[in-house]
Amino acid sequence: MQKTPLDDWIAGKIGVPPGTLTRVAIESYQLAQLRKTVRLVKERSAFYGSRLTGVDPDAIVSFARFADLPFTSPQDIRNDPHGFVCTPQKEIERIVSLQSSGTTGEPKRIFFTKEDQELTIDFFDYGMRNLVTPSDTVMILLPWELPGSVGDLLRTGLTRMGAHPIPYGPVYNAADAIDVALKQKANAMVGIPTHVLGMARHRNGRSLRGMIKSILLSTDYVPDSISKAVEDTWGCKVFNHYGTTEMGLGGGVQCAARSAYHMREADLYFEIIDPETGRPLLEGEMGEVVFTTLTRKGMPLVRYRIGDLSRFLPGNCPCGSTLRQMEVVRGRTAGEKELAGRSLTIAELDEAVFQIDGVLNYRCELSEAEGRDTLTVDVISTEGNLTGGDALTGEVLRALHRIPAVAECLASGRVRVAVNVDGAQLPISKGTAKRTIIDRRSEAQATDE
Repeated sequence: MQKTPLDDWIAGKIGVPPGTLTRVAIESYQLAQLRKTVRLVKERSAFYGSRLTGVDPDAIVSFARFADLPFTSPQDIRNDPHGFVCTPQKEIERIVSLQSSGTTGEPKRIFFTKEDQELTIDFFDYGMRNLVTPSDTVMILLPWELPGSVGDLLRTGLTRMGAHPIPYGPVYNAADAIDVALKQKANAMVGIPTHVLGMARHRNGRSLRGMIKSILLSTDYVPDSISKAVEDTWGCKVFNHYGTTEMGLGGGVQCAARSAYHMREADLYFEIIDPETGRPLLEGEMGEVVFTTLTRKGMPLVRYRIGDLSRFLPGNCPCGSTLRQMEVVRGRTAGEKELAGRSLTIAELDEAVFQIDGVLNYRCELSEAEGRDTLTVDVISTEGNLTGGDALTGEVLRALHRIPAVAECLASGRVRVAVNVDGAQLPISKGTAKRTIIDRRSEAQATDE
């Protein structure tokens, strides 16, 4: 099995010869960069200049000492995004505004210099080498029209490595995307999970079987049920990418082993913490992902709580990499909902619903009336679905019954479940919003009051 190309790439970035990367070298570099980052933001960021008063960067001689620093939250950025900027405004090349699902008020605004974007292009160049070669034609199913957008940066990275990128954009018409893939002879893709699933489950989807060899799914959590459906339909390998806009779009990517992400450790320092106490956790313990930028110029972030749930895996990766392995993210700290005293997550719903062949996408809402919760699942069926609406409704209901929390609540009569097939218009994801369970119960309570 080929070792991830990220090892030698990171070795070069931290100044050690290829093939000699060690954990000692990585961690020594990261500590030095953490001190440099803290010094930078204390001097140039209005937010951190106030937040880190009294912190001596030179006193950060261990990761334990660094863990004493306060966290940065998404709300901090919403409150004063310009307070994080560390360069003159004329050096800012791109500003991205993020309005999280269900959030009102000001969006998060993330600032990047040209140098910051170059770091992302470099990561895309080497990260994509896990699944494509210079001879491959790669269809980019992500937003790409704006300079500096994720698809635009990916296109530049693929061109740099010698591959042939085909920018297409998010898939709003699966038949057209399949037709373009056939005409352009694409043999690899990068896209949003539900968009790629829509192509695979389209009535013409199997025409790509034997052509597509590898796919990178990105921008949202990737249920195993989606990966399996795509792999079974096209006979390809599906890889997962992890990244958020705040990270600079790239945080980690799976290697040939496809067991976990290898992290972008020269540009980002990752921690896993207890969501309740903030205490750093050991390898193998599940918690909240926190990151600090190590090389960002425009808008460095220190101990930023991203809200995703994962853990570092102990031991060595089968590919032989020295880099840390982070388990594929399955959910968020805010993604767990209480259902009649039981816990329900979007990951459980995804695995149950997406395994059904006739499902293209779905939305889940919780509501309350007369003291009783209702779980409503609105399903969008695949084009040419042969099972029919009633049959598909029955399949979805049976799948929901296999989720322990739902089954127990139904058995007790404490929860109603409603499934609607093709009765609602679901917004098509453009790749920035994460899948969530929409909870309307607080709205009902506010109305009653």
